[in-house]
Amino acid sequence: MPEPAAAPAAPALGGGTPPKLELRELYISYADRKGHSVQAVEGVNLTVANKPGVGELAVLLGPSGCGKSTILKAICGLLRQDSGEVLIDGQPVFGTGRDRGMVFQSYTSFAWRTVRKNVEYGLELQGIPAKQRKEEALRIVEQVGLKDFAAALPKQLSGGMKQRVAIARTLVNKPRVVLMDEPFGALDPQTRWGMQALILDVLRKQDNTVVFVTHDISEAVFLADVIFVLSHRPARVLHRIEVPYFEERDPKLKQSAEFKRLENHLLELLHALQVQGNVQVGL
Repeated sequence: MPEPAAAPAAPALGGGTPPKLELRELYISYADRKGHSVQAVEGVNLTVANKPGVGELAVLLGPSGCGKSTILKAICGLLRQDSGEVLIDGQPVFGTGRDRGMVFQSYTSFAWRTVRKNVEYGLELQGIPAKQRKEEALRIVEQVGLKDFAAALPKQLSGGMKQRVAIARTLVNKPRVVLMDEPFGALDPQTRWGMQALILDVLRKQDNTVVFVTHDISEAVFLADVIFVLSHRPARVLHRIEVPYFEERDPKLKQSAEFKRLENHLLELLHALQVQGNVQVGL
């Protein structure tokens, strides 16, 4: 596997079409418990291509605590950057908005609402008529494999099923960018593999652009079209790696030579970061 260039950003597509998502010189800091300023993100530049009819899945991969989730929250509008810009389709964004939807690692369903009613919630806030809400909710519930559980309450669902509800509730609002913060991190390996395959299938049908945070190398290679490798905190983009096109993405892919080569290459990059971090701690 050739060494990737350290250029963090890809150019806009031909014809002047802007990227679906672009971060320009993003700086984010916060105050710790003692009131000291901590730099979390430092000069992050990255772009995620606009691919109508196909969608694009970008993964943020890096050491634990490096600032991956901080970047995701800034894109969502849950955190305000100190400086820099977040642009969607070339337009700067401020605060939260329906053009971005976020799926967290923790399950966030309303305990007193059925699966369908949970998925309808965002549509209710938009004032969508009841009949249309029900139709749209049932359509996406079926896509995430919960058709037979539309009338169930969250307490009757497994962890993987609860996360499917969270994904459906996000996708039903048709956001232009879907943000996923280690959404499968709490699941057992077998359920996690199934959810990875599910998310690829559903997102391709929905034509979504996705930014996905993970620390799992295998998950990153299996899901991503492009992977951004981040430094230790404060986060910077060190490498932008295009994932080869795999015609079939199923569990057997993870045993292929090409998949293993890319896994090993990313492992080497992260190991180098770990060594660098240990040296800095020693200093």
